[in-house]
Amino acid sequence: MSEQNEHGLSVGISRVNNDFFLQLKVTGKLTHDDYQTFIPLLENALGGVNNPQINALVDCLALEGWELRAAWDDFKLGLKHGSEFKKIAIVGNKPWEQWAAKIGSWFIHGEMAYFENREEALNWLGS
Repeated sequence: MSEQNEHGLSVGISRVNNDFFLQLKVTGKLTHDDYQTFIPLLENALGGVNNPQINALVDCLALEGWELRAAWDDFKLGLKHGSEFKKIAIVGNKPWEQWAAKIGSWFIHGEMAYFENREEALNWLGS
């Protein structure tokens, strides 16, 4: 029997006026195809909105990593939409995720912080 590795992005997007709340749960090793599904969802939600402001909660507890091409997709997403993010809270449990959050903060205009607790991340996003 072949083993199947679950991977992908679960996405939730809510909006009040120009303010968006984006929730992402990442699972397994992210692929280019995962981003090909996610990016149009985000861009459709932001479409036609002048100066959207995004707060994001990214749950990386089940993240195992990225394919190289998926990491490039993530980088391009940051360059294209980085000015629209007010705050990004990364929830994880691996030391490299904390470093990834620090590096990611170089590519957005808002704030990015790493948490090991979801409630602390939500409190920070709401402050």
